[in-house]
Amino acid sequence: MDLYEYQARDLFERYEVPVLAGIIADTPEEARAAAEKIGGVVVVKAQVKVGGRGKAGGVKVAKNADEAFAAAEAILGLDIKGHVVKRVMVAAGADIAQEFYFSVLLDRANRSYLSLCSVEGGMEIEQLAVEKPEALARIEVDPIAGIDATKAVEIARAANFPKNWSRRSQRSSRSSTPSTLVKTQPSSR
Repeated sequence: MDLYEYQARDLFERYEVPVLAGIIADTPEEARAAAEKIGGVVVVKAQVKVGGRGKAGGVKVAKNADEAFAAAEAILGLDIKGHVVKRVMVAAGADIAQEFYFSVLLDRANRSYLSLCSVEGGMEIEQLAVEKPEALARIEVDPIAGIDATKAVEIARAANFPKNWSRRSQRSSRSSTPSTLVKTQPSSR
């Protein structure tokens, strides 16, 4: 399963993981309408299956619907690492106090899953792994047992996530959706 950000957002929402409002748009006019519907500050985000969107100009903050139109106009058609942007997501803006990184990936060498997470989100995870490996929690996940409430708490504690995230993790730890990588960045509070 290889999802666009808006698809992952919708999947999280379906499993009651708190997410910000988001509406997809294929034209600047649709982005303007989405921004009007959401209201307030929004973020217009390129929907491509590649990292580095922000650095490439594919993520722009808009304070109003007209700015969302202009942002979508600039982003749509943009080439980001060989991927041409054909769709954007207009998401509600947020006052980000802290960013977190969380992923679950297939560890083929060990025939299991591996959860990688950190309270130091907002930067390239590869860079964090090299420069501050102690800041990146690595928890093995048994492919048969999966992530139950106990494992979710273990992961949250290993990453030093806030205590209320452990309770939230317990509530939304089970998924019937098959995948080899689940990644959220940035998650914020």
